[in-house]
Amino acid sequence: MKKMINRSLKITLVLFFCALSTFGQQAKPTYAIIPRPVKLIPASGTFQWSNSTKIILAENAQRLAPALNELRAISANLKKEKGPVNVVTLNLDASIENEGYTLSVDRNAIVINAASVQGAFWAVATLKQMMGAKIFQAKQVMRKTLFSSIVIPCVKIEDAPRFAWRGIHLDVSRHFFDLRYLRRMIDRMAYYKFNKFHLHLTDDQGWRIEIKKYPELTEKGAWRNMNDQDAECIARSKTNPDYAIPEKHFKVIDGKRMYGGFYTQDEMRGLIAYAYSKGIEIIPEIDMPGHMMAATNLMPWLTSHGKGGQAKDFSEPLCPCKETTFEFAENVFTEIAALFPSKYIHLGADEVEKSSWKNVPECEALMRKEGLKSVDELQSYFVRRMEKFFNTKGKKLIGWDEILDGGVSSTATMMYWRTWVPSAPKHAAEKGNDVIMTPGEFCYFDAQQDGGSLKKVYSFDPYQFNLTEKEKKFIIGIQGNIWTEYIPSERRLEYMVFPRMLAMAEVAWYKGGEDWTGFEQRVHKHFPLLDAMGVNYRLPDLDGFITQSVFVDKGILHINKPLAGLTIRYTTDGTLPTMQSKIFTEDLTVTRPVEFKVAAFRSNGNRGDVYTINYEQQNYLKPVELFTAQKGLNFSYYPKFYKTVNAIQETDLAKQNISAVIEIPVEKTADSFATRHKGYFYAAETGIYSFALRSDDGSVLKLGNRLLIDNDGLHPAVEKTAQIALEKGYHPFELLFIEGGGGYTLNLQYKAPSGQLKDVDSTLFFH
Repeated sequence: MKKMINRSLKITLVLFFCALSTFGQQAKPTYAIIPRPVKLIPASGTFQWSNSTKIILAENAQRLAPALNELRAISANLKKEKGPVNVVTLNLDASIENEGYTLSVDRNAIVINAASVQGAFWAVATLKQMMGAKIFQAKQVMRKTLFSSIVIPCVKIEDAPRFAWRGIHLDVSRHFFDLRYLRRMIDRMAYYKFNKFHLHLTDDQGWRIEIKKYPELTEKGAWRNMNDQDAECIARSKTNPDYAIPEKHFKVIDGKRMYGGFYTQDEMRGLIAYAYSKGIEIIPEIDMPGHMMAATNLMPWLTSHGKGGQAKDFSEPLCPCKETTFEFAENVFTEIAALFPSKYIHLGADEVEKSSWKNVPECEALMRKEGLKSVDELQSYFVRRMEKFFNTKGKKLIGWDEILDGGVSSTATMMYWRTWVPSAPKHAAEKGNDVIMTPGEFCYFDAQQDGGSLKKVYSFDPYQFNLTEKEKKFIIGIQGNIWTEYIPSERRLEYMVFPRMLAMAEVAWYKGGEDWTGFEQRVHKHFPLLDAMGVNYRLPDLDGFITQSVFVDKGILHINKPLAGLTIRYTTDGTLPTMQSKIFTEDLTVTRPVEFKVAAFRSNGNRGDVYTINYEQQNYLKPVELFTAQKGLNFSYYPKFYKTVNAIQETDLAKQNISAVIEIPVEKTADSFATRHKGYFYAAETGIYSFALRSDDGSVLKLGNRLLIDNDGLHPAVEKTAQIALEKGYHPFELLFIEGGGGYTLNLQYKAPSGQLKDVDSTLFFH
């Protein structure tokens, strides 16, 4: 993630000029605001907020009144002691961009100007961040010792969002989250200026919203027996209690213990109103025509073959060739349209098992009647017809990017997620469709985090898809998605979302990728705020070690602590570290094979990731003798889909050449493929060599005819590390890689015995 001449002088000058710039908050912890404001001018002095602070709504600003509740709540949690007489004023200014605001903090006055209530909400969110952890501590932790005042640094801010759509998506079908927790999610979204909450309310695993026309959808469809995903969570909970499935979501039905839950329409109205009071719009998704097993198991007549359950790759979809299907869909969406005030309804329309529509008499007849040439066009027929129905209810249709298959009207909004279809955003924008960017590579928060995940999200450029300036205007926003197959609890959800959500907030509001160091510093300043909010965020990685380490005579275990206030604890008996385990205070000398389990702990007892560090004793591996050695590696390319590198077949070989470096093909010849780099690695000196292999999807590194790193399988970008003891000379080398679609990540770094970790280069490889 991550020249020494006159370094101290350079740093001093940089910090000095940053303090003078309009973005001085990047170097000053006083203004650790996320997302970064468009313009910030530091000022001297502070404003002291107390119970004596007056909050005034200007005469012309009645439309901004909902924001007053947020301001008054701050004073309500302070001691009733006399403080300085000062004023907070909320003004309406129609000249300000929608959702924009100005914020002026002087010693005796705070003035907020906004053109909309949303802009006023975001100004309050900025104020709260400058107030620090006290506003949460006073409310939640320190009731008996409330603060009498809160100090806010003086500043002038002019701010407005980059995108109108700044969304968070939550799948409540795979695992259910109750209303109390959804309100907490909304609070945290508002704190970081997200304005769209996309609720994935139905899927194969459960139907979560009451439909009065079909009460069985929640009476029965909201409850299930334990499935394979639940079983995996239960297995993982043996070593990580955050995977435990909460007991509150179980119910005994007909003598069976079932998992589930749902929201009544009245409950959802309350949640919608709560979200609105925070400046957030809730967008419902009822996923059709696929992902409908929760309904089709109860109503099998909705499918082409009169049965629910699983089909070839996905579940049996609704049949788009029966009028009874549209009667059902329109009845459902009539209630959804009446319940949700949002102008958007999300139809889903992803991962549809279209093969179920082949050789069906009704579908063949419909295709002849409508002039449809393929089942892709049947999908388009369903989407277009539903969009017309949505329009009669005053709603706009959103669909996942599969709605492009077979054609789509220019009035639909596309949500782009399939990174292995990089042409989709441009294709949609060319046709005039609004696009919400949520590619899985950057925006899927259910993907396991590692040391590079936060920077990956921060680097996201929604315009990187070969878009013209005209086409960029159709990109209306971005969104982080949370799919919950393996996220059963609130603590696990928070661990997967935070701090990535902070990076997504900055990309959506300001821009990402420009100042990683400054952003990372601000994130570290927000950890105490997250602590005060009770968020179970993921701690920064421990580093300084190699997980598969070796030594010849002795080794040294060194661990870098990423944050002050953390305590590092370890075990050597195979058990997981606890608050009672040994504390790591200094480097440890290793003289025998041993396995360390290491973790960092926050002061509140929350544990970070557990790292397993194995030490193996080795002799230096002898090199092979090469009579001729030419630079480069033998490169092989296999344009097929594989789940593991062991599945690679030589009969699939499409291309061979000599590659100077480790790389994946630049030309796009297949969405899924495999590669092999084979030859010799040259060790320039005898000693311990370290390697770090990062890939999305799977990779395997073999060195000296040994399996050194196994990073195999279909997975998001993951890095694994290992060491090997090598004598100077040439050593057999092989690197296998599979790309399942979308990630296109393969990076190999190494550290020589007397060097630093860096990317491998052409000087190291021979054939």
